[in-house]
Amino acid sequence: MEIEAVRLRIPEGANLILGRSHFIKTVEDLYEALVNTVPGVQFAIAFNEASGPCLIRVEANDDELREVAVSNAQAIGAGHFFVILIRQAYPINVLGRIRDCPEVCEIVCATANPVEVIVARTEQGGGVLGVIDGSSPKGVEGPEDIQDRKAMLRRFGYKL
Repeated sequence: MEIEAVRLRIPEGANLILGRSHFIKTVEDLYEALVNTVPGVQFAIAFNEASGPCLIRVEANDDELREVAVSNAQAIGAGHFFVILIRQAYPINVLGRIRDCPEVCEIVCATANPVEVIVARTEQGGGVLGVIDGSSPKGVEGPEDIQDRKAMLRRFGYKL
C-alpha cells in the first residue's frame, strides 16, 4: 500500500466540500440540494464512481469550478468520493441539505483553507484516510482575539 498527500486546488473566492457517497444519482441530488438552498450559488460537483464504468460524474453551473472539481476528483482517485466547489455561498449555508441527501454517507471537510487529502492506494484503488485542513493552531485566543472573532461573525451577517 502507498500513502500520499494530495493537495487540492481551491479557486479564488470558493469553498470546498468533500465527502463520501454511495450511488450514481449523487451528483443529481446534490445539484438539486445546492440550487434549492442558495439562490445564485455557483458550484460544481464531481463524484468518483466506484463500480461499472468507474467514471467521474459531474454537474456544474460554473465552468471554472467544474474544471477544478474534476481535476481534484481525479487527483484524489478514490471511489465513492465527491468534491463540491461553491461560490456565492458558504458551506454553513448548504451542509444541512447535503447531509440530508440519502446517498451521502459522510462529510469529510468543508473549508476555504488549503487542503491536503491523505489517500491510501492499493491494487484495488484509492481510499481517503483523512484530510489536513489549513494549519495547526498557533496558540489560544485572548480577549482581543475574541472581540475580533465576534466582529467577523457580525460582519458576515451570522450574528446581530
